[in-house]
Amino acid sequence: MQIFFTPGPAQLYPTFELHVQQAIREQIGSISHRSKQFRGIYQFAVEQLRELLNIPADRAILFTGSATEIWERIIQNCAEKESTHFVNGSFSKRFYEFSVELGKKAQKFEAPFGEGFDISQHAVSDSSELICLTHNETSSGVSMPVTDIHYFKKTYPGKIVAVDVVSSAPYPDLDWSLVDTAFFSVQKAFGLPAGLGVWIVNETCLQKAEQLKQQGQYIGTHHSLPSLWKNYLNYETPATPNVFGMYLLGKVVKDMNTIGVQKIRQETEEKATLLYQFLEQSEKFRPAVENPAHRSQTVIVAEVDNPSEKIASLKEKALVIGSGYGAYKDRQVRIANFPATSLEDIQKLIKELA
Repeated sequence: MQIFFTPGPAQLYPTFELHVQQAIREQIGSISHRSKQFRGIYQFAVEQLRELLNIPADRAILFTGSATEIWERIIQNCAEKESTHFVNGSFSKRFYEFSVELGKKAQKFEAPFGEGFDISQHAVSDSSELICLTHNETSSGVSMPVTDIHYFKKTYPGKIVAVDVVSSAPYPDLDWSLVDTAFFSVQKAFGLPAGLGVWIVNETCLQKAEQLKQQGQYIGTHHSLPSLWKNYLNYETPATPNVFGMYLLGKVVKDMNTIGVQKIRQETEEKATLLYQFLEQSEKFRPAVENPAHRSQTVIVAEVDNPSEKIASLKEKALVIGSGYGAYKDRQVRIANFPATSLEDIQKLIKELA
């Protein structure tokens, strides 16, 4: 069996197979999304996520087909005219491009690839309604400190703050009073197959969406925020969702809660420390993100000569790491440090990288 250190899809969570077997026995793939059984699955997943991420009861937890879909939903439902984007890699840039394509006036602050921000140097436009941040940029391995994320709501309390935690949740410990909406997909740190996005959203966002709808603005149809929220109140969805994925997510998150999120965060940092120490001491590799304060704990990116040869060599030993993203494919590798890979797995990888 191969061990996947790829940044998504990633290594499956250790208990995944057991939960799949149980789902098959319960015939989860055939139940109606209007059934009592489904409502129980939805409610269970919500309760487990609230415990893991300390999500307040007044936040809706919604399910979509992907985190990419949520980019579009946030822009449509939370910005009438203008959004602001902090771009520190390819995925945060795509979030910005979605806003442009949807006809918004999009303000962009962009850091060089592999670098973070000095947020004190960037003033958000008075007319901007929505601030879009990426906690962990999957392409570049840059992470925005949680204190920086919290800064924006403290500084701009009248604006909606949206946070992409796609490749970092459950690692970041967000203060939900300072974040209006956050989202992730399950194929990364939650160790599940792709096909499910999780959208955590407050009533400020809902009120904005309803206001825009009343003004005649297009906010989506079946999967607009008001539609998703209305169905969520009954633990249902507007259309047939990825029931199988929701079932598995609830089970895996319960397993994480058994371990405890603080322990998961501690172990994540311990494994990241080992990887960065290796990169700093290696003659072959070096950290792609120079500033330690902006280095991701969950997607470690390294500069290396001939990365394809290193990737192929590791694969022969059943260790699969990710290539650099886009234009950086020929000079970088990416190593996911998610809960599904153990300390022993990381130590084995480092030994083979040396």
